[in-house]
Amino acid sequence: MVIDLQNISWVRQGKQILTDVSWQVNRGENWCLVGLNGSGKTTLLNILTGYIWPSTGSVTVLGQRYGTVKLPEFRKRIGLVSSSLQQRFYGHETAEEVVMSGKFATIGLYDGVEADDEQRARELLVLFGCEKLTGRQYHTFSQGEQQKVLIARALMASPDILILDEPCTGLDLLAREQVLAMISDIASKPDAPTLIYVTHHIEEIVPCFTHTLLLKEGTIFETGATEQVLHAEALSRFFGVPVEVHERENRKWIVANL
Repeated sequence: MVIDLQNISWVRQGKQILTDVSWQVNRGENWCLVGLNGSGKTTLLNILTGYIWPSTGSVTVLGQRYGTVKLPEFRKRIGLVSSSLQQRFYGHETAEEVVMSGKFATIGLYDGVEADDEQRARELLVLFGCEKLTGRQYHTFSQGEQQKVLIARALMASPDILILDEPCTGLDLLAREQVLAMISDIASKPDAPTLIYVTHHIEEIVPCFTHTLLLKEGTIFETGATEQVLHAEALSRFFGVPVEVHERENRKWIVANL
């Protein structure tokens, strides 16, 4: 089992943010975590990565129970990409330097690198069609290019889990589809990490995501195989309005009937 969360709750300043969340992710599964703003997605991710501690419940990731493992070192096994991460990097760093910083899970490159690190960074940029960015400074990239480089960075340490936290936020249609194609390509590799994709846009759930968890108001609304979760009845109840679900090329789009 890759992730095993048991009866997780989290209370902040007297407010219940998460309530009795249990979630298991097995090897070979890729999951989408879907929830509206304020549903508790970010809190759940912070617990999963060990940045905050649950009020109740237990967290076991990659066979290691939190509380018995040194988290700063352990986090190198978890790659993280988010739209908010884009703004935290130094604009003068080159694409290769940003990618190499993923080996150390740092914002910025402070440790010495080896020739093998430089080679791997270049290979990752080429793999995802970003070779034209080699040698260029981060601040000159488009938002879509920045996101691609950050995904390459997250893979630098060959993580066992790759968390993609709303990576398409703010991207135009073409850039979004390029990022989603990149994610699908990662999932197709024989040594691919377990993917956790966080979104509130159903149309971003590409076929590689085998399972989906719907999180609403801090509780699990529904969970299971993606095909069994993303249907009109469940999504209408989830969003609180009648919705239609349309499918094309194994992707779903929803239309709300307000």
